[in-house]
Amino acid sequence: MAKVFFRLQKFLRRTQFLLFFLTAVYLMAGSLVLLQRARLAAQQGPRGASGLALPGPDVGPGAKDADPHLAESPGAQLPVGTDTLPEVEPWHSPRWMASRNSELRWLRRRWFHRFIGDQEPMQTAGLRAMRGTTKHKGTYVGCFSDDSRERTLKGAVFYDLRKMTVAHCQEACAERAYAYAGLVYGAECYCGNKLPATTSRPEECNSECKGEKGSVCGGVNRLSVYRVEELQAAAPQRRNVIYRGCFRAPENLTDTFPASWIQPNLTVEMCSEFCSKKEFPLAVIRGQECYCGYPTGRFPLRHGADRRLCSAMPNASSTATGRYCLAYQTPVQDTRCTDRKFLTTKSKWFIALSSFPGAGNTWARHLIEHATGYYTGSYYFDGALYNKGFKGEKDHWRSRRTICVKTHESGKTEIEMFDSAILLIRNPYKSLMAEFNRKFAGHLGYAADRNWKSKDWPDFVNSYASWWASHVLDWLKYGKRLLVIHYEDLKQSLIPKLKEMVEFLNMTVTEDRLLCVENNRDGNFKRSGAKQKDFEPFTQEMKDLINRYILTVDEALRGRNFTGLPREYVPR
Repeated sequence: MAKVFFRLQKFLRRTQFLLFFLTAVYLMAGSLVLLQRARLAAQQGPRGASGLALPGPDVGPGAKDADPHLAESPGAQLPVGTDTLPEVEPWHSPRWMASRNSELRWLRRRWFHRFIGDQEPMQTAGLRAMRGTTKHKGTYVGCFSDDSRERTLKGAVFYDLRKMTVAHCQEACAERAYAYAGLVYGAECYCGNKLPATTSRPEECNSECKGEKGSVCGGVNRLSVYRVEELQAAAPQRRNVIYRGCFRAPENLTDTFPASWIQPNLTVEMCSEFCSKKEFPLAVIRGQECYCGYPTGRFPLRHGADRRLCSAMPNASSTATGRYCLAYQTPVQDTRCTDRKFLTTKSKWFIALSSFPGAGNTWARHLIEHATGYYTGSYYFDGALYNKGFKGEKDHWRSRRTICVKTHESGKTEIEMFDSAILLIRNPYKSLMAEFNRKFAGHLGYAADRNWKSKDWPDFVNSYASWWASHVLDWLKYGKRLLVIHYEDLKQSLIPKLKEMVEFLNMTVTEDRLLCVENNRDGNFKRSGAKQKDFEPFTQEMKDLINRYILTVDEALRGRNFTGLPREYVPR
C-alpha cells in the first residue's frame, strides 16, 4: 500500500511540474505576440494622422468611427412640436460602442508610438545647433533665456506640436518682415525685432524639433534664436495692413500712444512699417504724424466717425482735420492677451462650454482663453486643436485645471455631472453647414460640391437636425445653472457678451485685455479659401423639418425665461 501511494505521489509531482512548465511557456508566447503587435503598431501608426489626432475622414480603417464628433450619436428623432424627448439612451447603441472602441484603439497606438519616440536619447545639443546652422538659411545667433511673462520676441506667435521645424519658423517670421525667429519647447515659434537680453549655455537648448529629427528648437525656457533678415528679400511679403476706420483723435495723442513719428508726405505704408518695426499692432495717422500703440480705453476703436471726415486719399498727409485720425492694424500680433496657463489650484466649479457641433465652440474657447489667460479643456481629444495651441486638449477633462470644458454631449447623466454651463447656440442652418464642412475638409476647409450633392448631405441633415434641437432641450431640462449665448450675438457684440461669459466663469479681466481679444478675435480657426459655389444646399423638405425644430427650441427657451432665438433663426 505504501509503495502504491509513493508512486501516485511521484506521478502527481511530475504532473504538477509539467503543468507549471506548460503555463510558463504559454505566458511567454503570449507576451511575445503582444510585444510584436505593439512594435508593429508603433512602426506603422495611423498613416496621415497629425499629432495625436484621431484619423480624419480619409484616413485609416473605420474613419467615420474614429471621428470624435461622431461619437456623440444624434440619438432618437425629436417629436415635432414638443420640447421633451423620450427616454432613449443613444450612447449605448452598438454603433456608438464600436466608435468608442475604435477611438480608444487608435489613441492607445498613438500614445505608445509617442512614448517610444520620446525614449530616443538626445545627442549633444551643441553639435545639433551647429548642424541646424549649416542646414537652414537663417543665421544661428545662439541660445537665450525665455521669460514667458515678458518675452522679447513677441511680434508673432505660432504653435505646431507635431510638425514644427526651424525652416518653418524662419520662413513664417521672414514673411512678416521680422528680424529674428526663436524656437522653444520644440514646437513654439516666436518672432521679433529685438534679441533677448540673457544668453544661456548652448547645451541648454536641447529640445528636438517636433517635425525635424536632428534639429534643435530651444528647450525648457530656452530659445534657439536665428537671424532671418537675409530671407526677407526672397520671402513673399504678407504685410497686410487692415483699415480699421476713421475715429475722433484723443485729446493728447502722445500720452495715448507710446511711439510717434513725423514725416512729410507720410503714407499708410510708411507709418505701418514704422509701427511694425516697433512691434505695435496699431498705426494711427493724423496729417504728417504717425502714432503707434494698442487699442485702449482712451482709443478703443469703437464708434467710428463718417469716413468723409477723414481723407480717403492713399496719401494720408491730406487728412481732413486735426480732430480725426485714420487707424490701421499692422501685421504685428497684439500679444497682451496671448499668455495662457493651467489653473494653479483645482477649480471649485465644474463648468461646461456646451454646443452642438459647428456652433462656434472652438472660437468661443479661443476668446475665453485669451480673455482669462487660462486654458479650456475638452471632453474629447482633437489633435489639430492641440497642435494649434489648445493645450487643454491633452489634459484630462475632469482634472479641473481648465477654466471650462468643451462638450457636445447631451443626456441627463452627461449634463448633471457639470455644476454649470455656458450653452452656445447657433443658427441650425449655419451649424449644419459648418459641421458638414469640418467632416469633409477639416477645421479650416470647405466641403467640395460633390459632397453637397451626394447622398451624404441629406442623410446628414436628417440625422443631425434633430440632434441640434435635442441638445438644447436636454441642457435646458437637466442643466443646473445656465448662461445661454447666441453665436450671432457674440459675433455682433463681442465685448459685452464676452464680459458676460467671463463673469459667469467667476473671473475678472481688464478692459485692455478684452480690447486685445477683440484685436485677435478670429484666432487660427477662421475658414479661408474658396467657399462652395452658390447653390441652395437645403431642399424645401429639409427647411420644413429644420424650421419646426427652430420653433420648438424657441418656445422652450422662452418657457424657461431665457431670451428666444434671434429673429434670423425663426421662419417668418
